[in-house]
Amino acid sequence: MSLTFAHPWVLWFLLIVPIMVVWYWLRYRKQHPALQSSTLALFDSQYKTLRQRLMPLPYILRCIAVAAIVIALARPQSKLSKQEMRVEGIDIVIAMDVSGSMLAEDFSPNRLEAAKKIAADFIEGRNSDRMGLVVFSAEAFTQVPLTIDHHVLLQQLGKLKSGMLKDGTAIGDGLATAINRIKNSEAKSKVIILLTDGMNNQGSVDPQNAAEIAALYGIRLYTIGVGKRGSAPYPFHDQFGRTIYQNIPVEIDENLLTQMATQTPDGQYFRATGKKSLKEIFNQIDKMEKSKVDVTQYAQTKDEYLPCLLIAAAALLLELLLSVVYFKM
Repeated sequence: MSLTFAHPWVLWFLLIVPIMVVWYWLRYRKQHPALQSSTLALFDSQYKTLRQRLMPLPYILRCIAVAAIVIALARPQSKLSKQEMRVEGIDIVIAMDVSGSMLAEDFSPNRLEAAKKIAADFIEGRNSDRMGLVVFSAEAFTQVPLTIDHHVLLQQLGKLKSGMLKDGTAIGDGLATAINRIKNSEAKSKVIILLTDGMNNQGSVDPQNAAEIAALYGIRLYTIGVGKRGSAPYPFHDQFGRTIYQNIPVEIDENLLTQMATQTPDGQYFRATGKKSLKEIFNQIDKMEKSKVDVTQYAQTKDEYLPCLLIAAAALLLELLLSVVYFKM
């Protein structure tokens, strides 16, 4: 339940209350001027009576009444709302290459860290979807199965590093592992995003055969080739432990990745040549894979001005009784 006002501009008239307080204080000072005296000994035995102490009370009640009337005129309203939502879920598995070549620094700070950061932003923007994470190099395994707990998913994504698996690039194994995690899903849409920076040179599963299996299960495949065109600086360590850089050629099998993606329903291949273009690719996938949400909203509004009017009437009545009966005695 929330409280709103039908005429909120009326609340500006509440400024009358502090003006009334200032006016009363100035009038009191004028009616009770200060008396200068060299000693206060003569007044030590003079104490204010209860009636004298309560003299401002009628005026305080009048201020309360004015404030209550202004609030009532603004028409406070309580609003009860109910929202029903139906989401057609999308299950997404991100299959990420963690081979040694992902340490190349044509992305800042390197391909792997840039991909992790942009994938994390993508995950955070999809609160209603189940998502999973598969990693691969020369072999593949499931880092996180499909889950709605994106906090755990982001934690595990942050722990990815090159060297956690035997080096190499087994694109087919990576895709097959992702398919195993999503094939039995009952979601309206099943999506795999496969990100790699190399050519298939390891593994026991042919990448195109894996893509055919994905198509049989109705899985949409987005493949992303990561790396600028030409060559890229790659860090090596010499015999003294120092880091040196060599430019190594960027070899991405774009024909294979394109064929894999287009074998699946509405699949696409993207090429990311920098961090900005990689982010744009994930943004594009995010727009294409939006969950369908049906929202039905109910609202019930009730006027709540009556309590304010009762407070105002009670304050004015009490002020009248005090002024006529108590303070006239």
